[in-house]
Amino acid sequence: MSDNFGSELGEDESAGLFETVRPEVEPAPKSGPGHVAVNPHAPLAVRMRPRTLGEVVGQQHLLGPGAPLRRLVEGSGAASVLLYGPPGTGKTTLASLISGATGRRFEALSALSAGVKEVRGVIELARRRLLAGEQTVLFIDEVHRFSKTQQDALLAAVENRIVLLVAATTENPSFSVVSPLLSRSLVLQLQSLTPGDIEELLERARTDERGFGGEIEIAGDALDHLVRLAAGDARRALTALEAAAGAALDQAGDADRPILLDLATVEASVDKAAVRYDRDGDQHYDVISAFIKSIRGSDVDAALHYLARMLTAGEDPRFIARRLVVHASEDIGMADPTALQTATAAAQAVQLIGMPEARLALAQATIHLATAPKSGAVIAALGAAMADVAAGNAGLVPPHLRDGHYAGAAKLGNAVGYRYPHDHPDGVLPQQYPPDELVGVDYYQPTTHGGERDIAARVDKLRAIVRGETRPGGRLS
Repeated sequence: MSDNFGSELGEDESAGLFETVRPEVEPAPKSGPGHVAVNPHAPLAVRMRPRTLGEVVGQQHLLGPGAPLRRLVEGSGAASVLLYGPPGTGKTTLASLISGATGRRFEALSALSAGVKEVRGVIELARRRLLAGEQTVLFIDEVHRFSKTQQDALLAAVENRIVLLVAATTENPSFSVVSPLLSRSLVLQLQSLTPGDIEELLERARTDERGFGGEIEIAGDALDHLVRLAAGDARRALTALEAAAGAALDQAGDADRPILLDLATVEASVDKAAVRYDRDGDQHYDVISAFIKSIRGSDVDAALHYLARMLTAGEDPRFIARRLVVHASEDIGMADPTALQTATAAAQAVQLIGMPEARLALAQATIHLATAPKSGAVIAALGAAMADVAAGNAGLVPPHLRDGHYAGAAKLGNAVGYRYPHDHPDGVLPQQYPPDELVGVDYYQPTTHGGERDIAARVDKLRAIVRGETRPGGRLS
């Protein structure tokens, strides 16, 4: 999901602290690599772009002494890297710092707009520079959006070090980057910024001349709210601060500085936090995984939280409903057979009435499944049976169970000797059903949870009768 601040505050205001360098930011002079002349009218997130490694907050697990990323930024590393992490964690900034620290030329492409032609053009330019003794850092934003052909076009240049590739992705590169490119690069995972990191960024923006130069003070509860809104994203934090501080300064007019930025102004400027969730990326899989695991773990409150996150982010309710139906059999099964009915009914409600009303049915199903007794016996039974089949334990169907509805079937022995269970008062009688190789194999192992307590006793009786270990008679229910 893209940053909601972009739509709420306008594209110009949400321009990235960590996006590809734009025209407002002039290249650094050779005498001062890493420093930039910044347009004072550029968005705050652009103006506050870190100029040196010392200004980068967070990612200390990658920037410690001797760490691969620090060596690259300091100019002593030569490996191409894939920077993998959420938005607003510094991927583009780090790429720029790598370029500036070594004096390499910096070229940036976005997978949203560049094709194979553009990639090959940059590589050819880098090849000519290399002949002249000048190296190139090629930064590719959102590399996961490149097709296989586009990614393959990079391989030779990366392998022969015609370019030092720094690629950024918000998706797990193991799934979105081709294996040959993956094997030629260091994969470094960036983490969301901590609340302390965000506070440091906001304070720097408040006091630094590139930001507000001390013209504002931020009330404690307003600062807390800005940190929550950021959700670990530096760009989002600065975008929200710019909107709120701009409103406060406009209201104050020519009043003496500094102006206090209070909670009411922040709330009025940015009315809700953007939920970090990419329907096509890692968050899609991480949140649905947490949702199902919370239901499996019987934590109804956590399950409702993850359901709310998905619904707020615009996840397809049919996808949620399908997962609930699967979960009803996979993790509850016969411990509460009504769970599958509830999940199926919720899926039907999604189809019949749509959103937003169908969210209530999804919530009801979530609560039912989370609070239901749990059993993995259904999936375990099927898994054991399928494992036997895969191992070749699939003998001949016993003759008396074979189809006898055609001429000549009896001469083959098909259906001869079959005993019809409904002819017996109990509806069950001794008879071999599995192939000879599987007689006596028990796949279904009921638990003692919920309804399976009663089912377990019934299954024992049924197996004993069917296998001829005891005579029919007595109540089976």
